[in-house]
Amino acid sequence: MSRPMLLVFLLIILIITSQFEWKQQLVADVDSNPSVSQKQHQISKAGETVKEKIILVQEKNIRRLNELVRHLQEQLQQCRGRNGTINGTVSPLAERILELERQQILED
Repeated sequence: MSRPMLLVFLLIILIITSQFEWKQQLVADVDSNPSVSQKQHQISKAGETVKEKIILVQEKNIRRLNELVRHLQEQLQQCRGRNGTINGTVSPLAERILELERQQILED
C-alpha cells in the first residue's frame, strides 16, 4: 500500500508543480504583452505621423493647383479682353463690307 500511496503523492506533486510552471509562463506572457502593446502604439503613432505628412503634402499641392487655376483664369480673362477688342474693331469693318456689297447688289 505504501507504493501506490507514494505514486499518488508523486503524481499530486507533479500536477501542482506543473500548474506553477504554467502560471509563471502566463505571467511572463502577460508581462511581455505591454512591450508588444508599446510597439504597436509606436507603430500606430508612426503611421499617424506618415498620414499627417501625406495630408500636409496634399494640402500644399491643392494650394499650388488653386494658384495655377487662378493664374489661368486671369490669362483667360486677358485673352477674352483682347478677343473682344479685336472683334469690336472687326465687327464694324465687316458691317461696312456687307453694306458695300448690298449697295453693289442694289445698283446692279
